[in-house]
Amino acid sequence: MVKSNLIFRQLFDSDTSTYTYLLGCEKTKDAMIIEPVLECVARDLKLVNELGLNLIYGVNTHVHTDHTTGTGQIKKSFPNCKSVLGANSGGKADLYLNDGDKLLVGDLTVECRHTPGHTLGCFTFVLHEDRIAFTGDAVFVRGCGRTDLHHSCAKTLYHSVHSKIFSLPSDYKLYPAHDYKGMSVTTVGEEKVYNPRLTKTVDEFVQIMSNLKLDLPRRIDISYPANLMCGIQD
Repeated sequence: MVKSNLIFRQLFDSDTSTYTYLLGCEKTKDAMIIEPVLECVARDLKLVNELGLNLIYGVNTHVHTDHTTGTGQIKKSFPNCKSVLGANSGGKADLYLNDGDKLLVGDLTVECRHTPGHTLGCFTFVLHEDRIAFTGDAVFVRGCGRTDLHHSCAKTLYHSVHSKIFSLPSDYKLYPAHDYKGMSVTTVGEEKVYNPRLTKTVDEFVQIMSNLKLDLPRRIDISYPANLMCGIQD
């Protein structure tokens, strides 16, 4: 078996239940960070420096409503780090993604799959060599992101998940953007059997999502406008 070049760290912000992922190339030391949280930037940069990594991408799977991205703050320490968003996310970024694009991080290849539904611009990031995917708010461990906010659509989310995520091999590990129940990772195979929402028919799924009656994210008035700027510092 060929040894993977992947350096991988999963970090957690307990205040917003957000996972941040640091992915680096062992050979070149180039790295990307997915879903950085503003209040955790000092922690993240300390780890980046301890590992001797060079951040070249600060990636958000979508424009979040529940926390403010740390991408802009990170760019102050790594001026060559490019902020990354989906092309139709509505937010500002240095680099915009379309379905099927690839991000090269040293010897790592990251496939970018457009998985809208939670928002119009959501993306899932897949590393086939390591058999892992970062699903943002499209798939949680035994759940999924809400579909009642900005440009959300339950039917679109259902089809995105089944065509772009559940189509991956069953052993691929899935890492979500959030978890509220103490879970950190799942697999395609597990979610295709045990996810209480996404195992239903599309009509049943739409009905479930329309009846969640969730409160608005407590930071939406601050986080959403800030994230439309993707943390870019003028």
